[in-house]
Amino acid sequence: MPDDDGATLEPAPEPELSFEDTLEVEDDDALEAELADELADEAEAEDEATATTIESLGLPMPVLPVDEALALLEGGELELIGRLWVSSNNALLGVVRGGGVEAAVIHKPVAGERPLRDFPDGTLARREVAAFATSQATGWNIVPPTVLHDGPLGEGMTQLWIRTDPDVDPVGLVNSSDERLRRIAALDAVLNNTDRKAGHLLPVPGGHVYGVDHGVTFSPVPKLRTVLWAWRGEPFADDELAVLRELRHRLDHELGATLGGLLDRIEVNATVRRLDKLLAGGVFPQPDPRWPAVPWPPV
Repeated sequence: MPDDDGATLEPAPEPELSFEDTLEVEDDDALEAELADELADEAEAEDEATATTIESLGLPMPVLPVDEALALLEGGELELIGRLWVSSNNALLGVVRGGGVEAAVIHKPVAGERPLRDFPDGTLARREVAAFATSQATGWNIVPPTVLHDGPLGEGMTQLWIRTDPDVDPVGLVNSSDERLRRIAALDAVLNNTDRKAGHLLPVPGGHVYGVDHGVTFSPVPKLRTVLWAWRGEPFADDELAVLRELRHRLDHELGATLGGLLDRIEVNATVRRLDKLLAGGVFPQPDPRWPAVPWPPV
């Protein structure tokens, strides 16, 4: 290829390998692993280079009442737009259209769920829907409208896309122990959320904060992992206790029936026991020394 002066550069001659050199290369497993890592990094960099930002797509992102959003998600037609490459599972961006309304959504098909050693295969989408049902029962409106939806790749979770406030930094909210996160911390304790990262907090214009990514919740084994430990050991406020008591009542009735259709019975029973323990103690939980307290990465 030409250099800065326009001359052509000849390729450098290949170095000669001795027999000993060849043996060393063939036996070097570390070199092979390093090469594999380099190829993976190159593939990821290529994906990033060809990626398109969500905002640049100009997708419809209406602010819908919950009932209208659920009707759209359940009865509308799903069109898939592309994959969210930052997700560890096969999270897809799409648009749902119906009744003259259209809205951007995130869709996570069961077929794309990565197997986990501590959660049964093919259950993450239903856990997301169960988290939404529990959030709705609190009245706190933490989890965006979420349904099970049959899409082009089969059954999966479909959730209304939430347009965030670009002027609010979720990490800043966590670091400042913003009081708006107390309710999310309380809900996470009920759900036994094992992956509450700062990036899973969605502040929106007007001040409300949503929480998303609830695929690894409702384990019967205590394993709360969260960045929201600012209130650990502190008493619940009176209004928080009132909500938790009402939630416990609903677990014996309609909420329990809903969760029973989405989760294993042992997981529903464990949720009841967790809530009973929270109400008996009256305080936010402390980190369990038997389990990492913060997810990695925390953002």
